[in-house]
Amino acid sequence: MLQTKNLQHSYTKGIDFVYPDLHCDANQQLLILGESGKGKSTLLHLLGLILPIQQGSVSINGIETSELNSSKAAAFRANNIGIIFQQHQFVKSLTVLDNILLANYYAKKSLDKAKVKQTADRLEISDLLHKKVYELSGGEMQRIGIARALQNEPKLLLADEPTSNLDDVNCERVYQLLADTATEQKAALVIVTHDQRLKNKIANQIHL
Repeated sequence: MLQTKNLQHSYTKGIDFVYPDLHCDANQQLLILGESGKGKSTLLHLLGLILPIQQGSVSINGIETSELNSSKAAAFRANNIGIIFQQHQFVKSLTVLDNILLANYYAKKSLDKAKVKQTADRLEISDLLHKKVYELSGGEMQRIGIARALQNEPKLLLADEPTSNLDDVNCERVYQLLADTATEQKAALVIVTHDQRLKNKIANQIHL
């Protein structure tokens, strides 16, 4: 489902980050560990087609993504990749429900409120759906971001620090939801984090 080769990225004239080759099959989980400044978020943005591929390759479900132009990359991302951001990208003027439904809108799919309700029940956030996102706590926003990432049933699920703001109970709940969803959807799950609580849950690990 996901394969990278010779991936590098630079924000300046020098090379900032050189990444090991990655491989993650459908139904498989990959944990990428590393402290701040090691390029974890940059790697996720490369895998999620948010940053352009400067050197190397990223193949997702057999598609070489560096060959896609910007509009095709955006459409591919909306329909095939779910991203849980560390810094949540919400529209503050919209309700939680509408922020989650934006995933359907960007993928040019019908708005699936039943799917929102199903995921919200599993994450125990059903009572938040009609609130504005600025009314939420950090942990609540984390779970809303997860719900939005799952909305289009992606084949590649990328999570940037999905549990770092959560207590132990919600950490376990969120990880299990991600793992179960990836299995149900036959998706590859890639988590980048410094949260050591996940080390014993995912055998396939890379340290940056």
